This record gives sequence, structure tokens and C-alpha cells, in this order.
Amino acid sequence: MTIYPPLEIPQTLAAGPGPGNTDPRVLERFCKTGVADHMQKDVLRGMVEAKEMLRAAFGTKNTYTFGVGGTGWSGLDCAFSPILPGDKVVAFVNGTFSGIDGLNVRMKAATREELAANPLDPKPASVTIIDVPHGQSVTGEVVEKALAEHKPMWAVMAHWETGSGRINDLQGFNDACVKHGAVGIIDAVSSLGVSDFDIDDYPGVKIWASCPQKGVLSLPLTYAPVSFTDEAIDMVAKRGCYTYVHHPILEARHWGISVDGKDGSPAGYHRTHSAYAVAAFHEALRILLTHGRAQKAADYAFHEKALRQAVEAMGCEVTSNMTSLVVCNLPGKLAGKEKELVVGCREENFCIWPTLSEPVQVRIGILNQLNEKAITDIVSRFADAMLKMGADFNKDKILKDLKAYFAG
Repeated sequence: MTIYPPLEIPQTLAAGPGPGNTDPRVLERFCKTGVADHMQKDVLRGMVEAKEMLRAAFGTKNTYTFGVGGTGWSGLDCAFSPILPGDKVVAFVNGTFSGIDGLNVRMKAATREELAANPLDPKPASVTIIDVPHGQSVTGEVVEKALAEHKPMWAVMAHWETGSGRINDLQGFNDACVKHGAVGIIDAVSSLGVSDFDIDDYPGVKIWASCPQKGVLSLPLTYAPVSFTDEAIDMVAKRGCYTYVHHPILEARHWGISVDGKDGSPAGYHRTHSAYAVAAFHEALRILLTHGRAQKAADYAFHEKALRQAVEAMGCEVTSNMTSLVVCNLPGKLAGKEKELVVGCREENFCIWPTLSEPVQVRIGILNQLNEKAITDIVSRFADAMLKMGADFNKDKILKDLKAYFAG
């Protein structure tokens, strides 16, 4: 048997769509938390406080607002769990991750026969996937037309699609759900903690899900934020769902929200969780709310504009409209070398990403990089990588212009 040496992982610059670089204060809370039973009084107090802070982060009075242990996909699986076989669903897809949402929905809504016919990629008759071309946003008009035609029970959309870097029309989606009586589910994995919005302003959306590694920035992976309206929980209470681990009502019970919707301190068992995870999640929410949602959203917009202008000055075409991420096509002579460029950057511990679906583009993110030094470092590293591959531009001028932008 081979005993390997300790794993040494160097510091990297996480400059992709997510995960973002974790704030040292979050890691400190994780590392300095005492070895504690998961029902110890301070752990439980931290869960109550985190639950309350999460409601402020979402902008909601929903009692059923809590964290699902795991990754963003854990939260989304909980959000989609009320969809039962045979339910009529319309899902909107305009990138890799909304596409996976669509697959999750198809697996949930497939009948036993439909699932058996194609277990990994079922095509249930009750589900309609509306494909919007890569690089385009889902508009309110697209949603309105689809819901008017199909009259679904459920409608599903990603708010911000990091696969293509596009913001989809949340207001239009909400309005169409209200008009046509559909229950809206929103994937807010990339927008919570980056954009400033209150989910209570969108009554057509009954279920929301996000993740711990983007706007909330609570790595190590801790809790994926979710929020359910009372109406959504009533549906689960009456119809049930085919899960135990990601059951919305049982998960809420883990956070001290009783089956009848009363909010208190955790007392029951649903999973053995980690005191370290509670402490890290608690600190991440403290940081977000101390920064202020509106100020953070404004800071993301300001710094994304700086990165966008620099990337465009290098000859790239930016096709995204998110404020935490720039998605771009490389200039003519480098076109087709996107993956090669990304690999070269990652070998230098500069971790950018390609798109995961066609067409292949480059994705450069600024999660938790909201300062001049960080943006300058990202721009400088990206410029070096492009010049190494044969691009033609004046790096010094780009950095000079960047400095002038920050000087106002």
C-alpha cells in the first residue's frame, strides 16, 4: 500500500465564474472553531443567526429560508424536489448550467417508463425545454409566449447564467408566472450576493436556490441557500416529494423550522453537520451584510467595467452582461485557441475557465476581487498569456488606462 506525502496545494488566483477566492475571515472562522458537537449551544445559536442573516441576504420574510448542506447543486436539487413525475414544466435554457437545471427537471418529471427509456437523459412528454441561443438572454417575451402556449404547472429559469455570462429577465419571468398561474422556480446561484434584489418583490417565484461558493463566498463548501414561500411548502406537505436528504420540509426542520412552519432553535435531527461549516457560513453572511448588498452590487459593476474595458482593449469581443464575469471571444489570430490559452493560464495558477458548451469562449471572473490591485493583477496576467500566444497590443498602455479608470 502506498502512503502518499501530505498534499500541498499552492495559492491560486480563482478568476473564473466560481468558485471565488474565499475571504480569509471565513477560513479563519472555519479553522478556529472548536471541536464541537453539532448540537452544542453556540453551534445552534450560529444556525439561528445565519438563518436570520440569510433572509436579509435574500430580501425575504419567507420562514422557509435556510441552507442545504453541500454544493449549489444540493440547493437546486432541494428546490426542484417538489416537481413530481408527470408534472407539466417549462424550463428555459441558455447555457451550460441552465441546461443541467433542465436535465434535473426532466429527471424529476419523468414517469417511471420515461426514465427507464433513457435513464441519464429522459425526455418526458410533460416537460418543454425552451432553448435560447448561447450568448443571448432569456427575455420576458420568450417566457410569456412559452407559458401562454403550454400552460405549465411549473416554470424554471436561471437568473444569471454563468455558462454564457448572461442575465435573464427576472421581472418578465415573474410577470408571466403570475399571469398564467405557473409556480416559478429560480436558480439564483450566480446572482445572490452579487446583484441587489429582494425576492419578495417577485411573487410569481415561489422557490429560490443559490450556492455557497459565488456571491455568498462560503468556501469550504458549507450550505447552499434556498427559500420557499409558504405556498410552495404547502404543495410539498400535500403532495410529498421523492427524497429524504433534500426534502424541503425536513431540511427546514434541521434549522429549527417546524413542520407547521414555526421558527425556532434547531432541536431535531436531519443530518449530522459540521460546527466548522456553521461558523464559516455565519461569517460569510456577516461579511456580505456588512458590505451591504447595494454597495456590493455597485462595486461589482464598477470593477467588471474596468476588466471589460481592458479585455476589449486587447482585441477581445465581450458577449456577457453579468457584473461578476466577463465572457469573451479572442481576437482573430487567436480564435480557436481558447482552451489552449486557459490551460496555459491555469498552469501559472491563474485559474480562468473556458465555456463548457459551444461555442468555446474564455470566462474571466472577479468574485471577491473588488479592488484595484486584484483587477490589475487579473488584467496583467491575462495580457501576458495573450501576448505569449502571439497577440498584438500595448500592455503598458492598457495598464495605464486601467490605472486612470480607477483614478476617476
